[in-house]
Amino acid sequence: MSSRKLTVKTENWSEEPFAISRGSDDNFDVVVVELEQNSCRGCGEATPTEHNQESVSQSEMLIENIRSQLEDGLSRTELQQIIPKGAARNAVDCALWDLEAKLTGKRVWELPEIFLHLGKGTFSEPENVTTVYSLGVDTPEKMGDLAQKNAQRPILKIKLSGEGDLERLQAIRKYAPETRLVVDANEAWTPEHFNRYVPELMQLGVEMIEQPFPADYDSVLKTLDHPIPICADESCHDTADLDRLVGLYEFVNIKLDKTGGLTEALRLQDAAESKGFRTMVGCMSATSLGIAPAFIIAQRAKIVDLDAPLYLYEDRPFPMKYDGSIVQPPSPELWG
Repeated sequence: MSSRKLTVKTENWSEEPFAISRGSDDNFDVVVVELEQNSCRGCGEATPTEHNQESVSQSEMLIENIRSQLEDGLSRTELQQIIPKGAARNAVDCALWDLEAKLTGKRVWELPEIFLHLGKGTFSEPENVTTVYSLGVDTPEKMGDLAQKNAQRPILKIKLSGEGDLERLQAIRKYAPETRLVVDANEAWTPEHFNRYVPELMQLGVEMIEQPFPADYDSVLKTLDHPIPICADESCHDTADLDRLVGLYEFVNIKLDKTGGLTEALRLQDAAESKGFRTMVGCMSATSLGIAPAFIIAQRAKIVDLDAPLYLYEDRPFPMKYDGSIVQPPSPELWG
């Protein structure tokens, strides 16, 4: 095998201010991995998050620690054993997928492992998907205004924070009466919030509630009725989490920055579906390079949340193409 050349770099990107229950951001850092071999270059991007006890420097260190193995031909299978789940492994794993596609002259979805995962009897290009458009936490008035501006979108994802959430949703439903709604509390609710809000959310047509309780307190979900399906996000990182989540959740949210790349995300989607979970695909703040690999998981996901590039002031060359909320497959110049 020809030797590879590894490049690791950090980039900062600016985005529209966006708030969740834990705070607000208007920029984010990503780690980008580039692997060059035989005049081909594979790229991967990941977003380390403080909530997952990650930093840019820590992610870079994890990657630099395996520089010699990567440049000597480390495989994706071997990678899963030497870097833990998380952003660092995601950047490397996705770069390896991209490099394999470039070296073989195939699109990534034509590679055997993904082709079999997609379950296609005969090959065809992946289909466009419809993403949610997320509204960050704000006052009911401002969220109502945003909902009115985006009322033509098929599905909105509403970030919530606890007190005042019902008023937020009532304002949104008033100005987006036909739009499908899902909500995400990012661990901010108590059981009292849940019992008070869920009957009202049913009346407002909310279709799914994402991570209402802290991950270390979600066992309380076994004691509560679920007239609206509940989705695990912070509670589900990889396949090792699934057994504990049976009976607590109906959905799991697959994010490549949590799973540590597309390889484990594919395994997680298969395993989750085999246990009766429906799947959602989500993202951290990211550029189109971070979103492109998740498009593979989106092909089977029941809910798609790949809207991060829509908030960027600038994106990468050859970005993901969005027609409103419709997302097209990535171009080969971007990834895969």
